Amino acid sequence: MQIENSNEWNNWIENAIASRNIKQYEYKNFSNIQEICSSNFGKVYRANWNDFHGHLVLKSFYNLSKTTLKEIVHEIQLRRQIDFHNNIIRFCGIVTENNPKDFFLVMEYADSGTLKNYLKENFKNLTWNDKFDLAFQLVHVVSCLHDEEIVHRNLHSNNILIHQKNIKLANLGLSKRIEEASDPQSIGMIPYVDPKSFTRKRNRDNEIEVYSLNKKSDVYSVGVLLWEISSGRPPFDNEPYDIALAMEIFSGRREIPVSDTPDDYINIYTGCWDIEPDNRQTMRQITSSIKKIEYETIEANDVNCDEMVIDDHENVVVDNDHVEESIEKDVVNEDHNYDEEMAVEEEHEIEVNDDNIKELIELLSSMKIEEEKHKILEYLNERNITSRLIFNFISANQNNSNSLVILGRFNHLGIETEINEQKAYELYQDAVNLGNVYGMSYLAHCYEHGIGVDVNKQKTFELYQKAADLGNAPGENNLGYCYDYGIGTNVDKEKAFELYKKAKEQGLIIAKYNLAQCYLEGNGVDEDPDTAFELYKELAYENYPDGVERLGYCYQYGTGTNIDLQKALELYREAKKLGSISGMTMLATCYHDGIGTNSNKKKALKLFEEAADYEYNEAQFNLACIYDKGEGVSKDNKKAFELFKKLDESEHPDAICYLAHYYLNGIETSVDKRKAFELYQKSANLGSWTAQYMLATMYG
Repeated sequence: MQIENSNEWNNWIENAIASRNIKQYEYKNFSNIQEICSSNFGKVYRANWNDFHGHLVLKSFYNLSKTTLKEIVHEIQLRRQIDFHNNIIRFCGIVTENNPKDFFLVMEYADSGTLKNYLKENFKNLTWNDKFDLAFQLVHVVSCLHDEEIVHRNLHSNNILIHQKNIKLANLGLSKRIEEASDPQSIGMIPYVDPKSFTRKRNRDNEIEVYSLNKKSDVYSVGVLLWEISSGRPPFDNEPYDIALAMEIFSGRREIPVSDTPDDYINIYTGCWDIEPDNRQTMRQITSSIKKIEYETIEANDVNCDEMVIDDHENVVVDNDHVEESIEKDVVNEDHNYDEEMAVEEEHEIEVNDDNIKELIELLSSMKIEEEKHKILEYLNERNITSRLIFNFISANQNNSNSLVILGRFNHLGIETEINEQKAYELYQDAVNLGNVYGMSYLAHCYEHGIGVDVNKQKTFELYQKAADLGNAPGENNLGYCYDYGIGTNVDKEKAFELYKKAKEQGLIIAKYNLAQCYLEGNGVDEDPDTAFELYKELAYENYPDGVERLGYCYQYGTGTNIDLQKALELYREAKKLGSISGMTMLATCYHDGIGTNSNKKKALKLFEEAADYEYNEAQFNLACIYDKGEGVSKDNKKAFELFKKLDESEHPDAICYLAHYYLNGIETSVDKRKAFELYQKSANLGSWTAQYMLATMYG
């Protein structure tokens, strides 16, 4: 690799590293380095870093010229504007050492390669819902680029990647800018490029004027990609991408729509590749159109599924002899299939070790309790580890305190065993006896909520204090929580803020979330929505589920940024995908109230029910209100009453106020004005203005 004297851009990178705006990696800490692909500008490698369980990507450059460095800096600056978006490959940092050969960009790894290869290998298995999902992700991320005044100018299926079935833009136009800097007249991937750029004009001075690619040029590229998603193959894939093809495209040649493509979808992408840029829609308009088609398709499928269920029941005729014969065959086949599955499982089973247990402990330390089961199963699934295998491992290794903690979680959450809170408590106590600080936090949680032991808030505080004194970040965070809410001690918001901050400085992501909440609400620090917004962006960048949800909240209400309901909706969707129960609840609220989308009470109900199954109070409250009012479901005061009673135990002020209303009016219970008064008083003490008003009227 050649390197030019480019002090200005080198200095920018060095300053960014020094101020910790860019993470610097050491090349020696990477292992298993394998070349993935190469281009005109450099090579791309897959590698492991230290103990990180996944892969990272190292991107090198053949010629690290001043121009290349300038465009790398520009790319990093652009990413800061849009780094919250999950459909863009994450920029992780830089490898930069004395040897120029050791300059790499460190990027997120995409497990399914390019969109082109993904469609080639998986197209037969993709439903139209899958295609709509890919299409929507694509148009939405490009729309977000345009909202930030970023023009990509080089969108094609070789620089769009797929990770976990999600679209990922590989870059924000870096390669195109480097290419143009070295060859201003370069064209690029011809079928995807705005045809307006194929012609050259001369000005009065007889100089060639090059067409400047713009937002509408991206729209053209997106149109071609939408066709590619519908067909499963690149445009004009059996022809050379040469000047002859360019001239044919400029003259109006386009790919032919695939026969089973919905007409509305065809209209969208053919509109994108109109020769006149002014006739093309904006990315926002295209996003809305794709979303509408996807929504209508889902609704149609819901109706069809309902009809199929009805038809199945109407046409059932039972032949007992035939049923018995079928059952016998099924049993034989099931035994055969089971043997095959066990053979495959034994062949591919991964060995569990202490590192897996340590990783699980650290993962759970940054999770909310209601999200832990989902995260444990997700962790195991990603590593092809069965829950039975790890359960057997921790059961056989109870001399290891970390194994005791995870075995306690399995007993508490009912993973590979019946829920046994008493057993969980005992396992945490055993772990604490061995000096395990994570066990201290879970044991404290047991004392706080009466899990396997009587409630003892003072004991909760003491255990968190002990963990914090040992320098344990989760212990510091949890001690901050005690001061925040007065658990076993007096409320001290300033002390809580300082403890969250201390834990955050140790890298505990949930502490960063709590710190952001302090800035948002003005708890222990002056209210600062701008700082809260920036912290939520960082959390979203790190794929912290509730951080993504809170970023959506900021866009919904204009906290630290401008109101953008569509962006809020998409962030709630992303938060739900990542496992955020609060994100699922906010998404349900959007469908219920028509925020950033059309109102859909049926979909809202399903989401509220799903979130309520996780014992999430806000979801349970919303579900109770839906049953109370009969919105999208038959009115059911009995279900509402049971949910309000359940939320009374969690001291949900609004639910308690509703419960008081039920007792006052004898709804699903006998009229009990004394009970109603007590409940209104309890709700008012918890901050309900409605309850305070009702108390005033009852006193009057």
